[in-house]
Amino acid sequence: MREKKLTALLQPLVEELGYEFVGVDFSSNPKNPVLVLYIDKPAGVQVEDCEITSREVAALLDVEDPIPGHYVLEVSSPGLDRLLFTPEHFNRFVGETVKITLFEPNEGRRKFTGTIVRVQDATITIEQDGNEVSLQHGNIAKARLAPDYDSILAGHG
Repeated sequence: MREKKLTALLQPLVEELGYEFVGVDFSSNPKNPVLVLYIDKPAGVQVEDCEITSREVAALLDVEDPIPGHYVLEVSSPGLDRLLFTPEHFNRFVGETVKITLFEPNEGRRKFTGTIVRVQDATITIEQDGNEVSLQHGNIAKARLAPDYDSILAGHG
């Protein structure tokens, strides 16, 4: 659960800088480990925001050294296909389409795509293929919004 330790370390700094801490994603590929930090703000994130945050976060990571060895730090906006890290994130996007991968299968499946119907405590309910499926937040390995790019590009999103 390296992400939880990184969140506890980085979230206060990011919020002190005036940004929303969206989450961290650590890819521990032995050849190219990458730590991606997602930040947001109401007016949207600009390159300068990422540069400021990257500089401050890199300094903190150098001092605290929570990740042994070499890795690349990336600071990014969440984007249209933003990752959803917390039940609050899911609740913010009720009515949106989401792609979810689970740690352990639910009803024989690990991958789901559907519309977020509701969030109650740590239970995320989506509608997939006309059926409601309830998933436990603690079993979600990765979840991201699945925007309708065709609609967005056509100016309807």
